Amino acid sequence: MAGGGWARAVRGLLLDVSGVLYDSGADGGVPIAGSAEAVRRIKASGLKLQLCTNETQATRADFVRKLRNLGFDVSVAEVTAPAPAACHLLRERGLRPHLLVHHDLVPEFAEIDKTNPNCVVLGDAAENFTYANLNEAFRLLIGMEKPVLISLGQGRYYKETDGLKLDVGAYMKALEYACDVQAEVVGKPAKSFFESALAELGVPAEQAIMIGDDIVSDVGGAQRCGMRALQVRTGKYSLQVRAE
Repeated sequence: MAGGGWARAVRGLLLDVSGVLYDSGADGGVPIAGSAEAVRRIKASGLKLQLCTNETQATRADFVRKLRNLGFDVSVAEVTAPAPAACHLLRERGLRPHLLVHHDLVPEFAEIDKTNPNCVVLGDAAENFTYANLNEAFRLLIGMEKPVLISLGQGRYYKETDGLKLDVGAYMKALEYACDVQAEVVGKPAKSFFESALAELGVPAEQAIMIGDDIVSDVGGAQRCGMRALQVRTGKYSLQVRAE
């Protein structure tokens, strides 16, 4: 980025979190070497910073609390995440969701009417991705005249401290196939999600850079939104290189 031309007029950075700042895990995760210091240096430089994450296993408040415990100086306002965006969409369209999400994320939907569901919202439910729970979501969708499936991301997998884990995209594809429905993605790589992050950052696309470990959701999604993007060599980077 010191080459001048490529990094022209950069005023803000969007950072992915898992695989960029830390490797997640059941124990809370482990910071990637130098990442907390990098965040401090970015803020000290005067660049605007927004975390752009598909995290759906915790509320934003709990997520930020975990990051602060890991040594990152961040606030809730500096995090763009799928659940608040999904709540906005649900209210805007008068949708009442059946939630298939991680139990720690449920509080984000506390003020949303969930009676007599007319859509399904899918997140990274982890252990809640049982056959019974997936089948309940399937039955609801297949019984709707116009099924609506909203997915909080479409990642294939992510890296935790004990290895790779299936992400929400795998389960999204299963329900799409079974119900012959196209999911609406709220989260990376959706253009609207990056636009929300840029609005919160207060910087236009041409003056922002996205940094992530996922070549599709982070880099590809940002580029389709008019941003430049960098892929770090941590997280799932090495795995994607081998796959190619």
